[in-house]
Amino acid sequence: MFAAVTTPLAALGRQGSRALVVSVVLGIGLPPVGAVLKPYVTEAVFVLLCLAFVRMDVGLALTHLRRPALTLAAIVWTALLVPILFGLACRASGVDTGSADLHTVLVLQGVASPMMAAPALAALMGLDATLVLLTLIGSSALVPFTAPTFAHHFLDSGFSLSPLELGTRLFVLLAGSAAVGLTARRLAGARRVARRAPEIDGLNIIALYVFVAAVMGDVGVQALQRPMRVAALTLLGFAVFAALFAVTTLVFERAGRRRALALGFMASHRNMGLMVAGVGGTLPETAWLYFAVSQLPIYLSPYFFAPLVRRLAGGGAGSR
Repeated sequence: MFAAVTTPLAALGRQGSRALVVSVVLGIGLPPVGAVLKPYVTEAVFVLLCLAFVRMDVGLALTHLRRPALTLAAIVWTALLVPILFGLACRASGVDTGSADLHTVLVLQGVASPMMAAPALAALMGLDATLVLLTLIGSSALVPFTAPTFAHHFLDSGFSLSPLELGTRLFVLLAGSAAVGLTARRLAGARRVARRAPEIDGLNIIALYVFVAAVMGDVGVQALQRPMRVAALTLLGFAVFAALFAVTTLVFERAGRRRALALGFMASHRNMGLMVAGVGGTLPETAWLYFAVSQLPIYLSPYFFAPLVRRLAGGGAGSR
């Protein structure tokens, strides 16, 4: 009975980036499934967070913290400076006055911490997953305080949640998932967790599919009804992803090519799902559509961009 569950999970987990591409295709191609799963975005995010903490190597993280300068700089960048850049860019471009819905979701994208799946995706691309993990932990610890503050400042009265309310929701999500995930890891043991990595990957893919289907279920219908609008928002999502990746990589270039690429990859993978969960899973229509299509570069990047990133990481001095 146990093997009947674990064997398919392991087989699914071994598909890796290909399974993510299929998840996106199914998420867009099966809108009725997305409609059913849409109320469970918060639950899917919680499961993904729990699984990330299950796989967290605390000992390795502590070892790398003995030389914390780069990690601290990366935390400051992604938790403090990136939100400010997003907010200022919205004001400079006129988005804050031109489209309240788009402004809301862009600010939420900027104030979010990196995705909890970022270390696994970075490892899949041959990048420094440990540095990504450490930065992720630090910025995630700050996000219940920084995200509400920045959101309240840049969104002003257009933001329906108070900083305290959003901070409380984010803290409950992060602290609760950390408690569940780390407890499960302790009970199972590090060796068993490592041995069951394919099964955990399979669970990750299922949870990611629930998330992707829930947020992307309307994309196909919207693309047929308003193709130019969907195309414009999709291009914006890819542009924001690419710009944040490029700027972060350049900022940390002196740390070495491989580390800089890892941090660029991490910074461009904003955990918008966490922010949507923090606001109760509700967004205006345009904001929800941008949220959906902005997932495309995130989930397609391991499959399509891995060869390019590995080529770049292999070149240049100090790439180690």
